[in-house]
Amino acid sequence: MRSFSCPKCGHLLFFENSLCLNCESEVGFDRATAEFVLATPATRCDNAVLAECNWIAPEGGLCDCCELTRTRPSDDDADGMAAFARAEAAKRRLLYQLDDLGLGVETTPDCPGLAFDLLSSVDEPVTTGHADGVITLDLAEGDDGHRETMRVRLDEPYRTLLGHFRHEVGHYYWMRLVDGGPALPTARQLFGDERADYAEALAAHYSSEPAPGWEQTHVSIYATAHPWEDWAETFAHYLHIRDALQTASAFGIVVAGPEVEVPPDPDAPLASVPIETDDFDDLVNSWLPLTYALNAVNRSMGKEDLYPFVLSPAVLEKLRFVHTLVTRKPPARPQ
Repeated sequence: MRSFSCPKCGHLLFFENSLCLNCESEVGFDRATAEFVLATPATRCDNAVLAECNWIAPEGGLCDCCELTRTRPSDDDADGMAAFARAEAAKRRLLYQLDDLGLGVETTPDCPGLAFDLLSSVDEPVTTGHADGVITLDLAEGDDGHRETMRVRLDEPYRTLLGHFRHEVGHYYWMRLVDGGPALPTARQLFGDERADYAEALAAHYSSEPAPGWEQTHVSIYATAHPWEDWAETFAHYLHIRDALQTASAFGIVVAGPEVEVPPDPDAPLASVPIETDDFDDLVNSWLPLTYALNAVNRSMGKEDLYPFVLSPAVLEKLRFVHTLVTRKPPARPQ
């Protein structure tokens, strides 16, 4: 996430701001320019109250992000609407990043557009997932207690609303970037054959322990369930990395790598975090030192590692493949 400034006074704004705390100007995020602009009641999204949306709708009505939601809880469902607002906040971050990476969400001749069903499971079960461009989310994931219970039960280091959206949107971009295209042979080489029976694979995954050494080939335990899940978990992890690196760069965080002299030569450049790069190795060489530092800071506060992952060579190759597709470089075919 980039940092933003008030269009009136230049004071720092965060992505969730609808008011500048310095000059008290009403502001809103304009998707067309990816900047904050001065807002008026006429340009505010209609979900400014219901979803605490701070995006601009230049022609009135719902903003582009809220328009993507097909279904939400009813207005009289207080708990559901509170969870809906939290989910929409995560969805805005998702859409901002997809735009920033140039990943389309509109309908194309080969793929449906992206849409969301944000549903409450209070009265009936809801399965979080993706189907033909529609992402369904159980809004119970917005409840900290529920989410932590599921995180522990399923042994998932990360389980957040934004993480759910990034995983499910990974399935969507399998449709857009891989399925039926020139990248498919390489994808099968890296992730496995997605034609394997999905229901059987999930049943086997949930009924057995992960294979020893799974960390050497997959980014998470869930990634071992099926090639589609491996791709989606890897795609989500790539989005995590890109967003965290961009945020670090925007706030001037510089981390010296383990091979940099400490204290460093003041005239020598330190390892920096690139905002934009097409070089995957640059990303990794910036990401790993940053994670070491963040984990050390967390431990200093008596907390567990902020980034509890080890990126094996096999996982890095999968991430490189995702990077290649996202940055529009033609994927190499298997030899």
